[in-house]
Amino acid sequence: MEANQSLDIFFLFDGLTDDPELETALFIIILLIYIFTIVGNCGLIVMIMTSPILHTPMYFFLKHLAFIDMCYTSVVTPRTLSDLFSKKKYIFFVACAVQMYFYAAFFGAEILLLAAMAYDRYAAICRPLVYHIIIKREVCRRMIIACYAISFLQSFIHTRNIFSHSYCNNYQISHFFCDAPPVLKLSCSDTSLTQLLIFAIVGVYSSTSALLILTSYVHIFSAILRIQSAQGRQKAFTTCSSHLVSVGTLFGTMIYMYLHPNASNADQDKVVSVFYTMVIPMLNPIIYSFRNKDVRRAFEKLM
Repeated sequence: MEANQSLDIFFLFDGLTDDPELETALFIIILLIYIFTIVGNCGLIVMIMTSPILHTPMYFFLKHLAFIDMCYTSVVTPRTLSDLFSKKKYIFFVACAVQMYFYAAFFGAEILLLAAMAYDRYAAICRPLVYHIIIKREVCRRMIIACYAISFLQSFIHTRNIFSHSYCNNYQISHFFCDAPPVLKLSCSDTSLTQLLIFAIVGVYSSTSALLILTSYVHIFSAILRIQSAQGRQKAFTTCSSHLVSVGTLFGTMIYMYLHPNASNADQDKVVSVFYTMVIPMLNPIIYSFRNKDVRRAFEKLM
């Protein structure tokens, strides 16, 4: 597509629903979810920054997880809320590219961050005597920088390839935000190479992160089983359970959304997308707060 054309054209979203009665209910539900997400994640960040007992590598990573959750849901949710009461749900070509870029960047950063958190738990449980040598403050910073740098770079490649295609006549996106699969379906040029690249990027991201997480937890569970006391095993498992829940929910929805056959139902895809763009960022503060004694203690002191 020509550069000057890209400034003039726009895409139209199908949106979540065309039912006026359902639009009002969805607006209220999504607004409440978004408010709870922002308040919950902001509260978690404030607690970690102000509570000395939470100044450890585990909570350093958790602080960035909360920040990323707020960012990637904010890329999608406010726009979705405004579109619910719009007759024409349109977005300009450049704005669509920007939305896709930041969404893919923050989503990718979260996947890498979950892998880094798994390695942190491995070092804490399997190498407790040298934990503070392996996971030093400088090492944590470098891991976080790597997560952001890699994810923003892959997102640039990902977005540039998608928006370098020609979009001729059909601009109706069967979705409620600019995600890669529904946008690519509108292209009138050959997208097979781009689809292969997306599949490769998502595959490498998910498989590498999953392999690191799986390897870490194989060693973790092996170490837990060697602990003699039941109380010690319970304490060790509790430190990992919140992370495991986060990993399971995010990876499950991501694998379904990006690696499933193209012939899936569009409405079903929207439901899954709502779950991982809006619900998961809301759940993470709950998961880490209710299943973690240190966070509960810090919250009580903050109150």
